[in-house]
Amino acid sequence: RTMYRSAILLPLLIGAASAFAPSAVPQQSAVASSSAIFAGELDRRDALTKAAQLTIGGAGISLSTFGFPSLAQAGGTPKVVVAGATGQTGRRVLERLAASGNLEVVGGVRNVDKAAQALSESSTVVRGAMVQKVASVDTSAVTLAHLDVVKDSVDEMATALAGADSLVIATGFIPGNPLKMNQAAHEVDNVGTCKLVDAAKKAGVKKVVMVSSILTNGRNWGQEKSPGFVITNAFGNVLDEKIIAEKYLRDSGLNWTIVRPGGLKAKPPTGALKISGEDTLNAGEVSRDLVADVCVASLTDSKSSNKVLEIIEDDDKPPAVFNGLVM
Repeated sequence: RTMYRSAILLPLLIGAASAFAPSAVPQQSAVASSSAIFAGELDRRDALTKAAQLTIGGAGISLSTFGFPSLAQAGGTPKVVVAGATGQTGRRVLERLAASGNLEVVGGVRNVDKAAQALSESSTVVRGAMVQKVASVDTSAVTLAHLDVVKDSVDEMATALAGADSLVIATGFIPGNPLKMNQAAHEVDNVGTCKLVDAAKKAGVKKVVMVSSILTNGRNWGQEKSPGFVITNAFGNVLDEKIIAEKYLRDSGLNWTIVRPGGLKAKPPTGALKISGEDTLNAGEVSRDLVADVCVASLTDSKSSNKVLEIIEDDDKPPAVFNGLVM
């Protein structure tokens, strides 16, 4: 099927100390390119297995396993919920977690029946001038559960999260009616996400990984007039809404990681992954595959605890593109 959505790419959903570089200096740590795992005759399952062997070297975050040894030691099978599981990033996270074989994986979705169909089908999504192919996801090892950050109460969401050790927040509003974008961004990326954080606390979730965006905090480091901030925030003031949810998570008392990707690409990575400190990147793009890898690694790697990770791909030249916009 083909879905038409009139919008530029916006990262899905929305730190204290900088991540792994000083916040005032745009230092990044590069990693060996992961693009090779998608080349040749590898099928998708092989690619996922090999992706699990990557290491984000400079930042010290391990992608060596999709297992959850620290959680497993507590007894039982660790349970991870992915909110926004049908989104282009959420479905990649869901697939990687399901491929581990030693987790109870739950996809939080607004409509279970529609989500089951959407995840089982390949599709083409048109966003603005960009056409993106979305692969199907094997959901045989996944349980889909109702979770709506706009309509559900905190108690209802806490019920959906019951028994979960970890939560990945990959939700985000989808730009549509220009007269309703501000309201939609406020409801999803701000209020809804804050409710989800409250629900996680109530349900006893131990770790939360939130997918946000570079430039979310742009106003506080002189980027409010940068092209990337102006263009992205024109869609429902989404960056201003995301930063409120980010701060809410940081003040929650939970163990958190905020992943801020650059402009999101549906294609496999073509450059090495760069992880930068908080409030250092104002341009650059990154494959959603790498975003999902970082989210999965952040669930259990202690070096990502209570850190903001800004990520893009390194193509051996200064980043000059964000969300399809030439900077």
